[in-house]
Amino acid sequence: MNSVVCIKQVPDTETLIKIDGSGAGIVTDGVKWVMNAYDEFAVEEALKQKEKAGSGTVGIVSLGPDRAIEAIRTALAMGADTGVHIADADFYAKADPYATAAVLAAAVKGMQFDALWVGKQAIDDDCGQVPAILGEMLGLPVVTMVIKFEAAGGKATVTREIEGGQAVLEVPLPAIFSAQKGLNEPRYASLPGIMKAKKKPVDVKKAADLGVSQAPMSTIKSMTLPPARQAGKKIEGDDAETKAKALAKALHDEAKVI
Repeated sequence: MNSVVCIKQVPDTETLIKIDGSGAGIVTDGVKWVMNAYDEFAVEEALKQKEKAGSGTVGIVSLGPDRAIEAIRTALAMGADTGVHIADADFYAKADPYATAAVLAAAVKGMQFDALWVGKQAIDDDCGQVPAILGEMLGLPVVTMVIKFEAAGGKATVTREIEGGQAVLEVPLPAIFSAQKGLNEPRYASLPGIMKAKKKPVDVKKAADLGVSQAPMSTIKSMTLPPARQAGKKIEGDDAETKAKALAKALHDEAKVI
């Protein structure tokens, strides 16, 4: 089974984010960059399907500045075969989900795949729009929030997470799938895998090489950090009944949640 996985390099979840001087971006100095967590599920599923089929390829595509090669190499060390790095810092800096999808779609159009995998969303901007836009641009069906995947006979039977439950769908291949937590447990890159990844081919392109000059359809006007968490309040009282009454009063009068 042939798969292509689109991945993004994002700040590590433990990074202390600071707003830069423009008020519309973050300070990147000192940031640890990693592969987007949901993209790890996507890579793992592509590798699992290749291993289950006993043949096929897994290609990785990523848009980003020079540092994004690290995320591609991580995927290659996990077991992917090839990579495409759209190393275009200027395009990346301005790209919104629509422009991102445009350049990713252009990159994968010449690739052979049964499944095009992406993470359900990137944990930095949390837009979650790229999978659907890719489907529109490539003319392929899209199934999002995938937590179970089985392929056979040119079709995939997919379980996706929905509010309050699950839905099972059958979709013809090729198709686009976005990976949700619970789909699998991503493997760690082994030392031999890391060594092999250094020799695996990565095709480096610019957006212009792919014929893409798509301007963003949206721009970030400003960013603000969430408000600091307020200190907790200790409920005083001589007995449980008194404390319960005081708690109910505080929730009603102060927190206004009851």
